[in-house]
Amino acid sequence: MSIVTMILGESGTGKSASLRNLDPEHTLLIQAIKKPLPFRSTTWKPISKDTPGGNILVMDQAAPIIGAMKKTRRKVIVIDDFQYVMANEFMRRSAERGFDKFTEIGKNAWDILTEASRLPDDVRVYILSHVETTESGRIKIKTIGKMLDEKITLEGMVTIVLRTVVQDGQYLFATRNNGSDTTKTPMGLFDEDMIDNDLAAVDAAIFNYYGLTEATV
Repeated sequence: MSIVTMILGESGTGKSASLRNLDPEHTLLIQAIKKPLPFRSTTWKPISKDTPGGNILVMDQAAPIIGAMKKTRRKVIVIDDFQYVMANEFMRRSAERGFDKFTEIGKNAWDILTEASRLPDDVRVYILSHVETTESGRIKIKTIGKMLDEKITLEGMVTIVLRTVVQDGQYLFATRNNGSDTTKTPMGLFDEDMIDNDLAAVDAAIFNYYGLTEATV
């Protein structure tokens, strides 16, 4: 069973920038929205006929995303702007009447998280997504409305949820729940309430915490 972690936060608070120290050779980046990375790098390249050894795929539909996760031999998988997997499908189907589409959009999101957790034991999957604030003031992963939220609690499907925080010009990850968000981490994984927004450091901590060893192929 692989380890799925959510990284949640507002736009511009350091989610994508947290990839800066990951090793591109061992990472597959799936972008729901095609956009340049927010840091300089010559080693992150799209996968194409000319660059079959690349590490970036742009896709926003559940079946291709699941297929890519199962096919890759890379041990770290990042899905960036996950909320657009739901939002883009909603917009493509905006002319549809009725409520069945909300159930189907929710199931597609559920399928991605379910299949992500079924990957080999040494694989780590990071879901980067925007947040929204509910009427009660609770901060949660952004979806496409109350109907979807009534059917599925996405954060409930994972053990680790980190939230981005910008504090005195520093870009950080919160590791503790503040009583009105969905942040959660296993006991003893992180000693500090706030850590640097470095996904490579987070991955190393998770790797060591669970005593993982890289599988030999």
